[in-house]
Amino acid sequence: MDAKKQSRFSPPAVGGTSLLVVFALLSLATVQADRRLADSAVQGVADYYAADCKAQETLARLRNGEFPAGVTRHSYEPQAGGVRCSYAVPISEGQELRVEVVLRDGDWTVLRWQAAPVSEWGGSESVDLWNGGE
Repeated sequence: MDAKKQSRFSPPAVGGTSLLVVFALLSLATVQADRRLADSAVQGVADYYAADCKAQETLARLRNGEFPAGVTRHSYEPQAGGVRCSYAVPISEGQELRVEVVLRDGDWTVLRWQAAPVSEWGGSESVDLWNGGE
């Protein structure tokens, strides 16, 4: 009779429950990662528009005849001459908004309004390649 009882005994079904818990935890981790990514994107957009606003303020001051600190003047010779001004406004730790404008015949023209990395990438000159173990 003991043999019949043992053959009818089945362990509790924990495999399905465990699988559901694993999927629930993976879903939670995915949602948290998506939220961090979305928060980072929102912050990046807010930082860009804050820098854009400051750059617009600097351009407005240039149009009013001021030359604020941080603005560099250069000569500009194409066709009729003029003055080229450039400045940068920080967006984040690794990015800035670079602006170049030209004053020619009393009009300001925007040449560049671009988000760019703060420092240029300095890759190495040589690359070590695998030679097949030789």
